[in-house]
Amino acid sequence: MEHESANFEKPLSTGSSSRGNWATRMGFILAATGSAIGLGNIWKFPYITGVYGGGAFVLVYLICVILVGLPLMISELMIGRRTQKSPVGAFKALHHSRSLWQFTGWLGIASGFLILSFYSIIAGWALAYIFKSIVGFSGSADVIQSEFTNIVTDSRVTIFWHSIFMALTIGIVIGGIQRGIERWSKVLMPLLGLILLGLMIYGLSSEGGSQAVAFLFYPDFSQLSAEAVLSALGHAFFTLSLGMGAMITYGSYMDRKESITRDAITVSFFDTLFALMAGLAIFSMVFTYGLEPAAGPGLIFQTLPVLFADIGQWVSVPFFILLSFAALTSAISLLEVLVSYFIDERKWSRIKSTLLLGTLTYLTGLLSGIASLTLPFRGKEQGYMDIFDFITTNYMLPIGGLLTCIFVAWVMPEHSKMDEFGSRGMMYRGLIITLRYITPVAVLLVILHGLELLPFMVY
Repeated sequence: MEHESANFEKPLSTGSSSRGNWATRMGFILAATGSAIGLGNIWKFPYITGVYGGGAFVLVYLICVILVGLPLMISELMIGRRTQKSPVGAFKALHHSRSLWQFTGWLGIASGFLILSFYSIIAGWALAYIFKSIVGFSGSADVIQSEFTNIVTDSRVTIFWHSIFMALTIGIVIGGIQRGIERWSKVLMPLLGLILLGLMIYGLSSEGGSQAVAFLFYPDFSQLSAEAVLSALGHAFFTLSLGMGAMITYGSYMDRKESITRDAITVSFFDTLFALMAGLAIFSMVFTYGLEPAAGPGLIFQTLPVLFADIGQWVSVPFFILLSFAALTSAISLLEVLVSYFIDERKWSRIKSTLLLGTLTYLTGLLSGIASLTLPFRGKEQGYMDIFDFITTNYMLPIGGLLTCIFVAWVMPEHSKMDEFGSRGMMYRGLIITLRYITPVAVLLVILHGLELLPFMVY
């Protein structure tokens, strides 16, 4: 139940002129959409859509976005805009005692730190492939595919591109909200959209275009298993940058006259649209050349370059620029989560905070970039990237999302929620009911599935 005692919310923060705010609503929409649209939209969502029933899976996924993704995004934006603080400061302002809720803020910061450290490695590979595309892919399929293995196993090359990508990320974040993140989001996101639109049109006009449409949209309900529903649930949660403090942080820079619900719906719509467009673009080419669809880095860095050797640089270069832009817009939101804490709570300057946190993240990323560094984990030797990915995906993000959901549903003062939502009508009551009884159950299923603890699943 909600509490209104002295242990809860401080007077409404007016924010700090030093921390900044979005200059326009469009700036926020583009930045938040950029945060949500990342590598997973390009190499995971199209594949799981086809494998789990095409149009039938898309329908289930959209339901999961409505019942899980949207309520959690609205919750995070409400917390951020209400307090105008970073995740740790936001939970502290809404619940004064040192407790589980402040831990939720710290969990988001820790998640963002670990994810960015290895995300930058993968993004660095995308940058490297821009230049490989300019030179052109040639040779047999085995030779082209082995180039990716050579990069992954050559730590010097990986670290070089990791350094370039982190420098770009730091350079944008250090510029601040309006002159850094917002300005570059207004450049990168339209370019990303135009490149993706061009690639999709090219793909649909090829021989495999109709097959790609069928693969992604033909509703095969026979493929809808419990595993498919859980995959839809998990992706609806992870694709919107939830549980890592990004939307709390971006929400803290929002103008109070804007509608949180409207903007959350807009971001969710564009995130799903971009993922489907990427699927049409990629799998049109895959089917045209008679290859089997795949997911993950293997699709992007091994399967597609074989096709690009035949198609040419005019497709491969824009594609890897697209991939790099998608990674960069996500990375700047992850770094901003870390930077905002030191600006808000430690009163550091943006330059000092960005340089320090960017450097620490970069150094941690070296663990993932050096292929020979492994640890025994879950019964076998694994690299740091796989370990960090497993821990954040299966533990940290969903637990952070679950705690955020419970906090807004049961702990955050009622008047604060109504002020931020804008009304207490039917939509508001529906949101609270969903946050109390539906979303937490769904997120808990994601956690249990990640831990391989669901009794009705075969692991």
